[in-house]
Amino acid sequence: MKIMRKIIEIDEELCNGCGQCVPACEEGAIEIVDGKARLVAEKYCDGLGACLGDCPTGALKIVEREAEDFDEEAVEEYLRAKQAQPDTVACGCPSEKILSFTHKTPCEKANKPVEYSQAQSALTHWPVQIRLVPPGAPFLKGADLLVAADCVPVAYPFFHRDLLKGRSVLLGCPKFDDAEEYIKKFTQIFKEADIKSLTVAIMEVPCCSSMLVILDRALKAASKDLEINKVVVSPKGTVL
Repeated sequence: MKIMRKIIEIDEELCNGCGQCVPACEEGAIEIVDGKARLVAEKYCDGLGACLGDCPTGALKIVEREAEDFDEEAVEEYLRAKQAQPDTVACGCPSEKILSFTHKTPCEKANKPVEYSQAQSALTHWPVQIRLVPPGAPFLKGADLLVAADCVPVAYPFFHRDLLKGRSVLLGCPKFDDAEEYIKKFTQIFKEADIKSLTVAIMEVPCCSSMLVILDRALKAASKDLEINKVVVSPKGTVL
């Protein structure tokens, strides 16, 4: 039954998909779907607004409108069902779960040298796809950022050693993905994350050069004066 009551309202234009509001809602009424915060069901929202203070963009607010009545029993059943599910993010896609990795310390490496064939990954976080990473991701804060075209890690055999080590990486294809969406995403990242340095690694093909245009436009939109360090890799795997 619908009644007049207070309930959360989400402004999709302001929402950057950071996901900070999700754990703030004890009822589990908010999830990240397609990069935006969404209300799962009206009956799960108690209208108290515990999530408001965790939104960095002000995309959440409490409004009074006709909505399905809050159902505490339904919330408890919903939360039990979620706890029984595999550990995924709100959208149900494991590839969007934000993870940070810890590699061996210098002391550990000295005590047990690593052969080339057993070399460790230099990746320190997950996810890596541009479309999946929220601008507020913790591994972007103050990061030395590497933006690489999808083909670069496949073509360049020393990608981890020479390019990825010490950097946070974002991968994407400027030819097949939505360039305007990339510009919006990077604009938000440059505005929020205080990126220290920016390196772009692209292939020696004409379509790949558009990644530079995307980043340049995003920097201008964010009013950031950041030098782009460019690395170009040939299809045979050599740095040009």
